[in-house]
Amino acid sequence: MKRMTSGIEWHWPLPAQASTISTIDLHTGGEPLRVITGGLPPLAGRTVLEKRRYFREHFDHLRTGLLWEPRGHADMYGAVVTPSQDADFDVFFLHNDGYSTMCGHAIIALTTLVLEAGVAPADAKLGHASADRELQLTFSVPAGLIHARAELRNGKVRNVSFRNVPSFLYARDQQVEVPDIGRVRFDVAYGGAFYAIVEAAPLGLGLAPEHVDRLIDYGRRIKRAAVRALTIAHPFEEELSFLYGTIFTGPAQQPGSHSRNVCIFAAGELDRSATGSGVSARAALHYSRGELRLNQQVTIESLIGSTMTVRAVEATRFGPFDAIVPEVGGTAHLIGRSEFCFDPADPLKAGFILR
Repeated sequence: MKRMTSGIEWHWPLPAQASTISTIDLHTGGEPLRVITGGLPPLAGRTVLEKRRYFREHFDHLRTGLLWEPRGHADMYGAVVTPSQDADFDVFFLHNDGYSTMCGHAIIALTTLVLEAGVAPADAKLGHASADRELQLTFSVPAGLIHARAELRNGKVRNVSFRNVPSFLYARDQQVEVPDIGRVRFDVAYGGAFYAIVEAAPLGLGLAPEHVDRLIDYGRRIKRAAVRALTIAHPFEEELSFLYGTIFTGPAQQPGSHSRNVCIFAAGELDRSATGSGVSARAALHYSRGELRLNQQVTIESLIGSTMTVRAVEATRFGPFDAIVPEVGGTAHLIGRSEFCFDPADPLKAGFILR
């Protein structure tokens, strides 16, 4: 490989027997997404869950190698996109501790990416059109079918929204004793993943960057305690039956916003965005309490002040639960393209994590 930079010609021969993985990186509201775009062998399976199982059994070293240090960090996030028999694309998601069931920030980013990279179905590609219009895509994810819509302005994707899977309140007004914290009140709601939703103020937590360490610590402790205290069972799919994270809620800090939340998920991973599946779960909770009307759109802030919108567009049933169909909106930006080398002689080729 040769590259000319600032008058210097760089020569980089790949190590013998090395393999490479190509990626494109984006962010949605500050939350990263690393999308594998080349170097991954075909994945066996017809459904997205079958493909995810095959990847987990045969290629989990690529998850850790691409997301953990030295190529990533404890809060890196990833996605694998494949052709689909049920939608425009099959997608499953990678994080520091394994695999997600649904990810809203990734759907927003992937909609932007596939449209602007020219890999969308022919009837959804941007082409050279400059007129303002809307384009639609469908993604099959482990939690179900996601319908995404992109606003095209002057030939570029601007805003993206998606209709999530049915979301519902799972358990109301729960309490658990958490070591070194005390008694914590929480609700559990589902927005493509299950979350324990906790008010931050009674715990003395602030939803600002200077409180990151305590937020991660408390989020992990509360999740562990809630898992011990409460059985989580998805109505239809055993692989979705687990508590994914803790969402701390508090007042908005910007005019016009409804509230602010911070999501701590997986192995203490902190979401920089408002969390698409998380705001879906919150919409289900607020709707069940009579605090959110159908088609009432609210704006939710993240830890860093970026925002997502959410509204309940339909009331429905999901198994035994009263549910809503949430619509979440946000924006994403492309930030880089990489080719990562996996050298068999590198003792850290599969990565390591410091958290």
